[in-house]
This record gives sequence, structure tokens and C-alpha cells, in this order.
Amino acid sequence: MAGSAPHTRHGENHEQRHREPSGRPGTGVRHPAEGRRLPYLAEALRQAGVRRCRMAVPSHAMLYLTEAGAVAVQGEPLCTGMVDVAPFDREALVAALRSDQAGETSFPEFVEGCWKAGVVWYDVDLNARTCTYYGADGDDYTESYPGVDI
Repeated sequence: MAGSAPHTRHGENHEQRHREPSGRPGTGVRHPAEGRRLPYLAEALRQAGVRRCRMAVPSHAMLYLTEAGAVAVQGEPLCTGMVDVAPFDREALVAALRSDQAGETSFPEFVEGCWKAGVVWYDVDLNARTCTYYGADGDDYTESYPGVDI
């Protein structure tokens, strides 16, 4: 719609959705490591005893499989009720991955890009350093990420 406000969730305005980690409104300037955050986060989780992370994309629920048991974290769902699932689109997924790796998207924006690309869940294997993305019909795409020292 011409002249309509940009899409936000639950009354958030643009400034609320684009904040720096400090909570201040974003400046548009990103730290050089931003976008390469997965290897660092994954290594920190691995060192803390997490073996795998599984994300149910439409519900935005993350399951951490640890040496001490499983832990679930519920994010804000991307949809409610009954919705159609987009067909798996590898090109759109790779575009979402590259945008995130370049630091151009926040984590919620990345998850939304996965959903729009037909990804219904993904699995991060912290020991193998791989992330596999799955579509509803069994299509999948796997990428490796580099090991890092923290």
C-alpha cells in the first residue's frame, strides 16, 4: 500500500526493531565481526556443553541439546493459526544467509528470511560445525562454518 507504515510486529516502531546490543537505537554502523557471529556463538555454546541447536522456524523455538539435558527457548512465533508453507527455495535461503553473514540483518530478520525461503527447521551440529536447513518436503541445504578461538 502506498503511504503505509513499514511492517512491524506488535506495535514496534522502526527504532525499536533496530537497536544496538546496548539497547540504543541503531546507528547503521556495524561491528566488523557482526554477521560472522555464528562461529563465535556456536563455539561458546559448544564449550558450555551444547552439542546441537535445533530451530523450529515458524514457531521460532530453539532446542539446545546439552550434556545435561535438553533446554527449549521460545521466541516470538513468525505465524499463528494455519498458514501455507512456502516451497523450499535454495537461492532465497542462500541470499538470506549471505545477508546475515554480511551483517545486514538481525537474527529475527534472518529467521524470517529462512521462513520465506521455505525453511521449516534447521539443525546446528556444534561438533561438526555445520548448519543444515530443511524444507517441509525433505529438501535440505548444509553449510559449514569455521572454527574460532574464544
